[in-house]
Amino acid sequence: MNRIIQIAMFISVFFVIFLILNSFIFYTVGNLINLSSNSIYFLIFLFSISYPAASILERTVSHILTRAFYTFSSAWMGITIYFVLIIIIYKIFSLIFYIPPFTAGIVIIALTVVISAYAILNSIPVEIKKIEINIPTLKKNVDIVQLSDMHIGSVRNSGFMSKIVKKTNDLKPDIVLVTGDTVDGSAKIHPGMFNAIEKIKAPVFLIMGNHEYYEGLENVLNVLNTLDITILRDEIVEIQDIQIIGVDYSYNKDHLKYTLSKLKIDKSKPSVLMYHVPNELEAANHAGIDLQISGHTHKGQLFPFNLFSRLVFPYFNGLYNYNNTTLYVSQGTGTWGPPMRLGSKNEITQIKLKNQ
Repeated sequence: MNRIIQIAMFISVFFVIFLILNSFIFYTVGNLINLSSNSIYFLIFLFSISYPAASILERTVSHILTRAFYTFSSAWMGITIYFVLIIIIYKIFSLIFYIPPFTAGIVIIALTVVISAYAILNSIPVEIKKIEINIPTLKKNVDIVQLSDMHIGSVRNSGFMSKIVKKTNDLKPDIVLVTGDTVDGSAKIHPGMFNAIEKIKAPVFLIMGNHEYYEGLENVLNVLNTLDITILRDEIVEIQDIQIIGVDYSYNKDHLKYTLSKLKIDKSKPSVLMYHVPNELEAANHAGIDLQISGHTHKGQLFPFNLFSRLVFPYFNGLYNYNNTTLYVSQGTGTWGPPMRLGSKNEITQIKLKNQ
């Protein structure tokens, strides 16, 4: 029941905000291109209700039509961002220059379509990001593939999972590490959504991200535990002479520091820490971790959110070093919310651990 109340509250708040944004867009553009008042009101209602309606449908009667509707409404969320930004720019310029209203309306629509189309197309490819990390205590070189933030659900489903598995196998890794948000939370989950992961030709280790909690941790674990993968929850396994440490996502400050202090980490052996949020690098270093791999930030996913994400997450994207500990933050293998990327890319990370 609590989960239902949370979803209802989220949808209600979202609808109010979305209604304000859509009203701003359609009042402005509609008046510029001489749409009738009735047409403007209809468009405001239709587009404002799209995402909440699609979310409810996907949680109840999910099939190909509801998934298509959900994908469209998710994309519209991203499109509204660029409509609003371009309208604001127009209003600033109109204080200085006279711009014929109809021309302004058409230019606003055209620019939004071009930018949004590029962002949508840019979210389709999945690039391979290759990095090398030197770990002196390593006995032999080890190839790791990191998958993160796949967000399997309504927009990216079993077909996307199969695509990722093929690309992963082509890299011939020794180990595959999945650093959270495997689940999106947009649709009811079932084992069929993730079955392809069992075709990965290497041991797979997976941790929990924030979206696993949003979906309902017990429900997620019931599904993922049916798969031939290893879920690490505040625990250590040793493989290829490397300590693989998986720590659950948490809102709590110093969670990583507290959890690592309870684990028996051998500082004389190489270690790789999987932690969804790119925080507490100092705690990882204190625990003797050689490499921490994280995700969560999506590199902001969409401009201008990458500017704000940098303020929230000092370790935002890519490689960071703190004393003898390295942190790598993935941009994410999939997308959350709008199936769009601007200023970021989907990535699979190939990490070559070397002993020199």
